[in-house]
Amino acid sequence: MPELEPPQRQAPDALMLTGFWYRALPADLVSRDQLHKATLLEIPLVIGRDQAGQPFALRDACPHRGMPLSCGRFDGENLECCYHGWQFDVHNGQCQLVPSLTADQNLKVDRIYAGSYPCEEQDGFVWVYIPDPGSPGAGFGQPPEAPDAAPQIEKFSDKYKLAYLQAEMPVSIDHGIIGLMDPAHGPFVHQAWWWRSRHSIHEKKKNFEPIPNGFRMSAHMPSSNSAPYKLLRLYADADSITTTIDFVLPNLRTETIRAGKYWFSSLTTVTPITRNHCRIDVVAAWNLFRWVPFGPELLKFVFAKFVEQDRRTMELQAEGLKHNPRLMLIDDADRPAKWYFQLKAAHLEAKRTGEEMKHPMAGAVTLKWRS
Repeated sequence: MPELEPPQRQAPDALMLTGFWYRALPADLVSRDQLHKATLLEIPLVIGRDQAGQPFALRDACPHRGMPLSCGRFDGENLECCYHGWQFDVHNGQCQLVPSLTADQNLKVDRIYAGSYPCEEQDGFVWVYIPDPGSPGAGFGQPPEAPDAAPQIEKFSDKYKLAYLQAEMPVSIDHGIIGLMDPAHGPFVHQAWWWRSRHSIHEKKKNFEPIPNGFRMSAHMPSSNSAPYKLLRLYADADSITTTIDFVLPNLRTETIRAGKYWFSSLTTVTPITRNHCRIDVVAAWNLFRWVPFGPELLKFVFAKFVEQDRRTMELQAEGLKHNPRLMLIDDADRPAKWYFQLKAAHLEAKRTGEEMKHPMAGAVTLKWRS
């Protein structure tokens, strides 16, 4: 029998990764007649919609004197700073007007840019792409293009329901993410008569495999100590029910449940707001129980319970983290957390060297734990 690895001392570095899409705000909160403030990776943003309803994201600071652009006036096309009336195109940040200039002054207004970021609406959220930072002290220019589209939930039919939940957490992005992927806290944090109790703990064995920028818990039968899965088995009348869970940098956890023609998909993200503050956003799509009255409300209640339990746990953990304790990760339950740190380090090293990222997982592996 192989020996267990000794506990690994590990202190999250809270480094926030650029060059990725991040969820900014729920789309239903972003109206055409209002400017909305948001913060991603300690970057202040102003978010809105143009007259055609397309979302945009600008750095919430006028390049002239730093006045928040969210305090300005928006006409559906250009955003005007409330301090000196400078106007900026909301999609590329290019300056359109400097009112104080006289006819004989030849300042190249079109060379002035407010910071602008690629912005997309997907599955009920406005996403913003945060590029790698430029040279220190350099101003803004034409915004970079995102290398790919914003992430979206995988769907398996044309008709489905969609719902979202979010919660603020007073911990770093690293603590938020390793808490999200932690398989052993369920019986202690997520106790409920309709879900599971600590008395249902038993040994589990799951297979994991490497995928680009992340890892996958391979398709498997759902936990036998979970009441909702038992109900699903009866409802779907399917030969088998399978669950697949992926984690991909920088912060994406996807879960897909298939039961014959029925399916459930979720995309959960942990978004870094500041170095010591993150937000969890859960968006789910499904075609299960679509005929059940108040089905979406019921599912949202269940998710809200889980999210609140996680939020409260993170709030309590933050009290302990104030004293900067030494931390440890153990096998096998904490192996996904180790992979996360290794993936993050490999990604940063590949960016530094310009070489292909070296995945920390050599191949498929089986992990065992009790939960």
